[in-house]
Amino acid sequence: METFQELYQYVVKSAMNDELDKMEGLEKEYDPHQLDCLLNPTKHPLVIQTGKCECSDESQSECIKRCPFDAISIKPEGGIVIDSDLCMGCSECIDGCAGEKLRASTDIIPALKSIRSAKGLVYAMIAPAFLGQFSAEVTPGKLRTAMKNIGFDGMVEVALFADILTLKEALEFDKNIQEESDFQLTSCCCPMWIAMIKKVYNELMPHVPGSVSPMIACSRTIKVLHPEAITVFIGPCLAKKAEAREKDLAGDVDFVLTFQEMQNIFEAFDIHPEDMEESDKDHSSKAGRIYARAGGVSEAVANTVKSISPNRKISVKTQKADGVPACKAMMTELMEGKTNANFYEGMGCRGGCVGGPRSITSVEEGTKAVNEYAEAATYQHPAENPYVIELLHRLGFDTIESLLENSDIFTRQF
Repeated sequence: METFQELYQYVVKSAMNDELDKMEGLEKEYDPHQLDCLLNPTKHPLVIQTGKCECSDESQSECIKRCPFDAISIKPEGGIVIDSDLCMGCSECIDGCAGEKLRASTDIIPALKSIRSAKGLVYAMIAPAFLGQFSAEVTPGKLRTAMKNIGFDGMVEVALFADILTLKEALEFDKNIQEESDFQLTSCCCPMWIAMIKKVYNELMPHVPGSVSPMIACSRTIKVLHPEAITVFIGPCLAKKAEAREKDLAGDVDFVLTFQEMQNIFEAFDIHPEDMEESDKDHSSKAGRIYARAGGVSEAVANTVKSISPNRKISVKTQKADGVPACKAMMTELMEGKTNANFYEGMGCRGGCVGGPRSITSVEEGTKAVNEYAEAATYQHPAENPYVIELLHRLGFDTIESLLENSDIFTRQF
């Protein structure tokens, strides 16, 4: 019986050559369960068990402790089981599995099939953390051309929608924070952060404004403007796959791929983004671009609040944390009254999205690349970004303030 990695490579190559219909008999050579996990990922959990757990009871106990969402338990007959309803795709169990029997779900096969057979437009939605992921020589314009060579009709930088969500959260802060004791928790970006609040600190949910993530906002907008379009988000973590599967968001995004999955596709197609021609489109502001690193959301919101309400008596006082332990510590301080901030930003990964478990570069390299890209932005914040204003008009928003009055496309009911 061949290994899961060998099966993965075989199936990706078959997808590249449009030979996925020639899978008869593979169950004899490969594990049928593993094959079905690759061909039909949404039927299976985010974390795939590729073999029986043979670790000691002590090692299994360590696995249970490692999961920040209590999604792992020990089966009566031995081995572990992962509760897919609790799992948020943080990848801690995968990265720490001594027996290497846990693998991340992959959407490469259905995504490639859909791209190849699409009757409408297909858009790649690239996360703000993409800078530096596919080598330092890969500019946004070169990456856009590489995506078109795969079969995408276009690439959209999700940072533009981080701009819009920054504006929405700044407006909500300006409206709701009127007393020194008031505070707001950011609701953008990180699904692990939101899951932590919902499942561990639920009493704080009234302080979370109802905003979707930039990924959801981007895909919903594309589908409003192009109803037949297929959307594929490409980012640094497995948790975005979990977000796309949540009941109230299911169907908003068609597929979620990680940077590592995208790199696998480039390799299978023999595409080298660093050698591509430029295809530049510069739409996002500095605010949207810095969402990718720790502290970026709070910095973006604070600067935008200053812009839209320069005479506010109560300014934005931020406190931020990155990494699950730090986020929990910050929430404990908040609940014990040991902090005086009024805007709290949490990101589940160290360093923010650039430190996502399915990133290709290091946190330091990713942060440096994101900051350099942010400094090169034409606009500092969304309130002065004409592309944000134009897009909002196309979606039926007459003023930026109307984001608070009628914004179903950007709002989530927690």
